[in-house]
This record gives sequence, structure tokens and C-alpha cells, in this order.
Amino acid sequence: MRNVTLILDDGSRFHGKSFGYEKPVAGEVVFNTAMTGYPESLTDPSYAGQLMTLTYPLVGNYGVPPFTFEANGLPTFMESERIHAEAIIVSDYSEMYSHWNAVESLAEWLKREQIPGITGIDTRELTKVLREHGVMMGKIVFDDEPENVPEAQYAGVNYVDKVSCDEIVVYKGNECCKLPADMPKGEINSRLASFNAEGSKRVLLVDCGVKANIIRCLLKRGVEVIRVPWDYDFNGIEFDGLFISNGPGDPDTCDAAVQNIRKAMENEKLPIFGICMGNQLLSKAGGAKIYKLKYGHRSHNQPVRMVGTERCFITSQNHGYAVDNNTLGADWEPLFINMNDGSNEGIRHKRNPWFSAQFHPEAASGPTDTEFLFDEFVKLI
Repeated sequence: MRNVTLILDDGSRFHGKSFGYEKPVAGEVVFNTAMTGYPESLTDPSYAGQLMTLTYPLVGNYGVPPFTFEANGLPTFMESERIHAEAIIVSDYSEMYSHWNAVESLAEWLKREQIPGITGIDTRELTKVLREHGVMMGKIVFDDEPENVPEAQYAGVNYVDKVSCDEIVVYKGNECCKLPADMPKGEINSRLASFNAEGSKRVLLVDCGVKANIIRCLLKRGVEVIRVPWDYDFNGIEFDGLFISNGPGDPDTCDAAVQNIRKAMENEKLPIFGICMGNQLLSKAGGAKIYKLKYGHRSHNQPVRMVGTERCFITSQNHGYAVDNNTLGADWEPLFINMNDGSNEGIRHKRNPWFSAQFHPEAASGPTDTEFLFDEFVKLI
């Protein structure tokens, strides 16, 4: 294992060993307090541009499942088609793994996808630094190549555009078909009608970096899913409900999506559901403002309370921005509140069937306490 150093923007240095692909890399350093789920987290598009620190000390002991795909094109065990995090940083990497569904080690997977991995880092101290300072940019450099120092920028970069699909993908059960994004909408509607001969309900999904389990959760409830690029003007396509997905980076870089959502909101009876980035974009479409959290919420144990009730849920989260409750318009109200820091965890419209969650009700990995939100959305359609 080659010696590597993680250098933070404030000058802090952490020394460790490389166990993944050997290349210098830079990005926003964040921490995740989940105890399990590194295959799902690494393939979550919301981690694009980030160096992911896992606070749980032992990582890699259950290996990596096979990277297989279903007939409809969705990965069987992962959340997207590849690793999106720029690197993974752990305290103790387990070279030996044991799990009934594992086919390779974490190190083998990282090397195959050309993603760096660092072990031997004091992740407790690194997390304390990030908690005091807030998330910051960092660089992973190899000690025997001191001149090879990467540069990266996170703020202001439209990472959603990097991870969104570039064509229209239609899912129905175990089937899928793809249509070019520049196809005339009249022809798209004709193709959709022929694909959906049984007339099941249609959900149009704005792909800002969607996790595969969101699509799985919708398909499991018997709806057809029309997945479109983040900046695609979907108004004019025939559908019954609008879904806005999770995604990486700054929501202020996604104004095209906000404008398209506002157009859709002219139909006050159209059900709308947003998750994570979708919560922020729906809030922006409703006139609210977004701010960056000091170190974000990335874990499987974030408690949220449904406003107006004593119901509290344990949730899986991965986001660095939040909605400012004080900027919500008179027609909107918070739906969920984070019990740790009081930040917004979802909104709802007081009259129209529009709501959102900042956390991940589809889990994968994480608790499934709030998967009922998909049922509530489908009931509205």
C-alpha cells in the first residue's frame, strides 16, 4: 500500500495508506455516520464531487455484491450504474470479507472503477475537524508524487447536469424503452400510449441524479415511470403525477428545472412529490430560499418529526443544503422537521396535492420507516 495524505483547505493533514485505485483526486470532504451501506452510498449520484468519509471504523468486511442489471435496466443491488463518489476514506479497511452475496472486495471494486480509497486515517479526528469548520475542499495526494496535486471546485458546479440521464427512459414493470429527448412531444405521447396499452397511471420523474430504489419503489406500486433529463421541459407530455428526484450539489444551479416545475404547478390538481434535491427544487419553485448546512446530514439515523403530530421517524439522509422555513410562502408549510438541529425536512402545500421530503423514504440503504410516503403519493394520482 502506498502512503497517501489527505490535505484539507485549512491546512490539516491526515496520513494513511491507499487501498483503492492509485490516482490523486480532489473534492468536497464530507462524512457519513452510517454503519452499513457503502455499496449503496458509493453508487448514490448525490455523492458526485465528494470525498466520502465513513465514521464507522470497520469497512469492507462484507465485500461487494454483483453489479448485475434487471431486464428494465435498473441495477439489482446498487443505486446507479457506477460509483459517483470521488473517493472513500476509512479508518480500518478489512481486506478479508464474508457475505453470502459478495463477489469481490471493496478494494477490487474501487480499482475496477478507478476510485481512490484511503485507510488508516483517524476518521474521528477528521470528523471533529469537519464539524468545527464545516465541510471543506480536500485533496488526496500520493507521498511519492508530491508534485502531482489535483485541483477541484465544488461550489457553483452543476453536478446534477453531470449525473442526470440524457434521454427519456420509460419503465413499466420489468420492461423499459428509451426515446430521444429531442423527439416531438406529440410523437412521445403516441409512443407512450402504445407502450402502456393497459392504461396504468404515469409518473413523470425529473432525474436530478435519481437513486434506483426510488424507481423500484414507484414500479412496485404499479405505476409507469417516465424518466427525463433534469432540464427537460416536460410540459406537454401526458402524465398523472410529477416526481422530482434527489441529486448532488447546489440547487441554485438548477434554475431550468425550477422553471419547468413552476409551469407544471399551474395545474393545481397535479400531484407532485419531491425527495432530497426534489424538496429543495419544489421549495424554490414555490418561492422559498435554500442555504448550505455547516456539515450536512449524511447518515441512517436522522430523527424527523411530522409537523403537527408527535410522530417521529428515523430516516436515511444525504444532503448538504436545506430549505429556509422562514422563506416559505403563505400557501406552504413545513411537513417534517429535523429533531437534531430544527432544519427543514419536507414541505407541503396547504391546498394542492404537493409535498416533499428532504430525507430518503426509499432508504437503500437505511431504515424503511417512511416508505409509506410513496403510497401517499400514488393514492393522490
